[in-house]
Amino acid sequence: MSASRDEIHILEDDPLVAGTVARALEEYGFATRWFRTAGELLAAAARHPPPLVVVDLGLPDRDGMDVVRELHQTADCGVLILTGRDIVSDRVLGLELGADDYVVKPFEPRELVARIRSILRRRAHPATGGAAHRVAVFEDWRYDPGSFTLIAGDGAEEILGAAEARLLLCFLEKPNRVLSREQLAGTADLAPFDRSIDVRVSRLRKRLNDDSQSPHLIKTVYGAGYVLSVGVRWETG
Repeated sequence: MSASRDEIHILEDDPLVAGTVARALEEYGFATRWFRTAGELLAAAARHPPPLVVVDLGLPDRDGMDVVRELHQTADCGVLILTGRDIVSDRVLGLELGADDYVVKPFEPRELVARIRSILRRRAHPATGGAAHRVAVFEDWRYDPGSFTLIAGDGAEEILGAAEARLLLCFLEKPNRVLSREQLAGTADLAPFDRSIDVRVSRLRKRLNDDSQSPHLIKTVYGAGYVLSVGVRWETG
């Protein structure tokens, strides 16, 4: 994938880390812009949303999780969290707030670039299956990928976050097929101990009221990945 000419925004108060990220991205053709504070980044993103923001969680003026939440709500851009916090609860919260990926420092620059490329690729080419408006029907659920709307049998609607929406669409496009964690992440560069997809699957099961101890919709195939084990019917409108 060729790099976008738009700038990747880097929100990082440590100039050494920011410089490492910028050099890695610029080596692969990306333009970058560095912001030391959340206030500066959010003001710039409000004027012109970048294709992606790399967000540090430990900031001088605001908690990085708040920034992730605000970007998810107000800016149409990808978000990658880059932090020294290697805590499962932080990883889960970051993904729930709308981050597309979560990378822990210290990091391998080439892996960071690969993850950023993966996010941009998924955002640029969502698997919508064509121009026609389609709604997926499975079990007692309906899902509109155009609006990220999940509709329960009783009519209750819920808007999914971008990361959850893409994950659900992956399953719906290929039901009853085992999908590897790399396929679900949209990259062949997933680190062996990266659990971000597992976190997203767990969160998606909760959305679907699928018992995590004994799921019947999204089942785990140990050593292989996950499978949506129900039929899917697509309706066009």
